[in-house]
Order: sequence, then structure tokens, then C-alpha cells
Amino acid sequence: MEAGVGLALQSRAAGFGSDRRRSALYGGEGWPRIGSLRVAEPAAAAKAALRARGSKPVAPLRAKKSSGGHETLYNSVDEALLLKRKSEEVLFYLNGRCIYLVGMMGSGKSTVGKIMSEVLGYSFFDSDKLVEQAVGMPSVAQIFKVHSEAFFRDNESSVLGDLSSMRRLVVATGGGAVIRPVNWKYMKKGLSVWLDVPLDALARRIAKVGTASRPLLDQPSGDPYTMAFSKLSMLAEQRGDAYANADVRVSLEEIASKQGHDDVSKLTPTDIAIESFHKIENFVIEHTVNDPVGDSQAGSHAERIQTL
Repeated sequence: MEAGVGLALQSRAAGFGSDRRRSALYGGEGWPRIGSLRVAEPAAAAKAALRARGSKPVAPLRAKKSSGGHETLYNSVDEALLLKRKSEEVLFYLNGRCIYLVGMMGSGKSTVGKIMSEVLGYSFFDSDKLVEQAVGMPSVAQIFKVHSEAFFRDNESSVLGDLSSMRRLVVATGGGAVIRPVNWKYMKKGLSVWLDVPLDALARRIAKVGTASRPLLDQPSGDPYTMAFSKLSMLAEQRGDAYANADVRVSLEEIASKQGHDDVSKLTPTDIAIESFHKIENFVIEHTVNDPVGDSQAGSHAERIQTL
């Protein structure tokens, strides 16, 4: 509690008080549309604000152009059905708890998180975007440049603290969110999922799109892939133990191996979302809460699933 209060005070000193955080979280003055956010036991004013907001749909599953020029779902019908079934099974066990996605920059947290939130009926938030909105700057890179990484981290912790008081959210966190213990205190109120992507694949992905939006990787010169791989390797060494604090680890190498692929780039975001749901379900079953009624209900639900 003291650590959280300390961070809040630091954030207010930096011009990011609780009112401003709340304004950013709900989308600006008057709390306009940012999605159907569900808050645990909200006060009357919060309920009214939530009713006043419209619904902002999450981006649908990826699509591609067929040879005939029309769009078809990138994922097969069977894959979409499996995704929906796994989400329905996991939804029971979650009981409204939030899901926090952690992992290195470029690991696909936002893309996978949007898919997961859509099928769960949860709201989706990107913590980096919320910090940008609250600080009033267009990018994390600019926040680092104008202020500092420490300033960004203070605000990031404040945002995660606000989100942790809510329910039924999928949150894509920044790559460095795991380095502060207080952030884990917030994320442990829900379930955390580590998207573990091979560094080579991350470096190729980041080099392809550029590093300008990633201040910890942006370099003035040099081969983009080599520079990205070198910096990612250093960050992975610094953060590896922190990522391992997550409740669930989703290894893209393991998913690719099970599907017979030798390259994780062949995986779709839906593949990763399905595996995430599978790992979450296993984790919750293995770590049942100390609630005899809840355990009994979870056990009965598991038996029903096994008979399907």
C-alpha cells in the first residue's frame, strides 16, 4: 500500500494526478467511448458514466484477400470454433478476473489481447496507449525523449494500479512493465500470461517495421536486424526472471513444434490466443482458490467439459 501511494504521489508531481489518469482511462474529459468497460461494484456516478459511453468494437480476426479479390477469414472455421469453445470454458474459471499479457516488445500482446477480449466479451486496454493519452503525448518514444524512462514507468505503474481495481479486462502491458515489483502486485489481482517469443523472430519482426516507435531499440545507424537482436538479447537477460513471474507461459516455439512448423512466424494470432486460453484453464484448475463452493463448481464444470 505504501509503495502504491508513493508512486501515486510521484505521478501527481509529474502532472499525472488521479483525475487525469481516470480521464485517460475512460477516454478523456467526460469519459467518452472507450469500450464496454466493466467495473467491480462501481459507484452511482461511475455507473452513469459507463452507461453514457458507447461501445467501441474490438478489431475482428485478421482477414486476407483471396485470389478472387474478396476477403475471407485468415483463420479456418474450425480454428474459430475452437477459439470460441476455449474462451467459453475459460470464462467460467476466470470469474471476472482480468488477464494481463506480458512479454518483450513486438511479441504480439496487443494483437492477441484484442482477439482474446473479443471472444471473452471483455474490454481491451493497451497500457502504453493509456499512458500516452494521460500524459498528452503521441508516443512512448516522445515521452522518453521529452521526460525520461523513469517518468514513463511512474505513469505506467499508476495506470496499472487503476486497471487492477477493475474486472473483465484484457490488458496488453508494455515490455518493461515487469521490472517493477509494484506492477506485479497489481497484475496478481488477475492472471498474467507471458508471450514467450524467440529473440530471432522478434528481431526480424521489429527490423521489418522499424524501431522509431521503440525508444529502447532505436539506433541512429547500423543493420536494423543486428542492432535489434543485440538490444533484445540484453533486455531479455535483464528481464528474463521477471517475465517468469507470470502465472502462465505461452511459448511460441512449443506451439510451432506441436503444429509441425519450424518457424514461429507461421503461427497466427488465433493460434497463440487458443494456446493462451488452454494454459490459463490448466493453471486455474491446478491452483484452485480456497473456496469449497468455488472448487466444487469448478470441478463440476471440468467434468462436464471432459464429457463433451
